[in-house]
Amino acid sequence: MSDDAPVIYDVQGHVATITLNRPEKLNAFSNEMLDLWQQSITRASQDQGVRAVIVTGAGRGFCSGADVSRERAGADVLGGDPNAPAANRNSLRNSVQRVPRALFNMEKPYIAAVNGAAVGAGMDMASMADLRFASDRAKFGMAYVRMALIPGDGGAYYLPRIVGMSKALELMWTGRIFNAEEALQMGYVTRVTPAEELMDQTLEFANEISRMPAVSVQLIKRLAYRSAVTGLHEALEMADHAMVIARSTEDAKEGPRAFAEKREPNFQGF
Repeated sequence: MSDDAPVIYDVQGHVATITLNRPEKLNAFSNEMLDLWQQSITRASQDQGVRAVIVTGAGRGFCSGADVSRERAGADVLGGDPNAPAANRNSLRNSVQRVPRALFNMEKPYIAAVNGAAVGAGMDMASMADLRFASDRAKFGMAYVRMALIPGDGGAYYLPRIVGMSKALELMWTGRIFNAEEALQMGYVTRVTPAEELMDQTLEFANEISRMPAVSVQLIKRLAYRSAVTGLHEALEMADHAMVIARSTEDAKEGPRAFAEKREPNFQGF
């Protein structure tokens, strides 16, 4: 992808960075951006050398949602005629929902570095990340209700799981804008940094995770997410099966060996 593409994909070491690159639109997404975003997620998922993924925005914004600057608000992104529901029943599935569906299959850590405004579907996109690091200039808002709309790409699924049902409903019913400090207080973001340090701190964390045993990291993510939507007995069965896989790796030998030798482990990712 070229530097002027709407999404830039870059790999440094074991960390891939997906940069939303329409700064003049505060990274509002177009169909082309959604195509490249989905492709980048799939590429990172399939690349055995990538062990952690960061998503961020170019310029002042993280993502301001769908590009509603066209004649009909978002029609080029959301698709079809809103007055023909039967004909357009899959319009979201075929457009913006491609991103959460691609992320559902990503077992590698996916971290959002929220550098600026994350509003509407842009906040939903941040909510899809496993962790969110925010610049002290970041702003958030579930602005759908102010346009008489609803979260169409998973916001009503993700947000209650992050901040709890009552807080999520308050944010979605009011559509109010809140800052990074409030986001930290409610547990929506993991860390708030000065704007100029956001990417350095996010990369430092991603690199730290990428040095961990990759199979264990990915199995932990799988187990945590699936355990959240199942019962205890099923979760314990999944843990049993995951442990068999984890113990079969070379890294599972290296960890105890390094501990016995009183040195840092050198995990290879298999």
